[in-house]
Amino acid sequence: MPVYNKLVRDLIPEIIHKSGKECRTRILDDEEYQKELNVKLKEESEEYFAASKSEEALEELADMLEVIRSLAAVHGSSWEQLEALREQKAGQC
Repeated sequence: MPVYNKLVRDLIPEIIHKSGKECRTRILDDEEYQKELNVKLKEESEEYFAASKSEEALEELADMLEVIRSLAAVHGSSWEQLEALREQKAGQC
């Protein structure tokens, strides 16, 4: 069985099983989770910059937002708090 050490969305293992394939997962500790989110954000940003069409770019931006929401939670913040901080910083310009 090939090994993919990747952070996956919650439903991916279920989709894999429904397709008749096998997979193993494990829940990461907080430090591992943050590290993998950082890797995932970099991966998604590289895919964004490689996108050749607006539709592809927007899909990658949506993926980046999902990772950013998770990173905000890792840092003890909510999406709303992060957005408020963004608004506050924008108002300082």
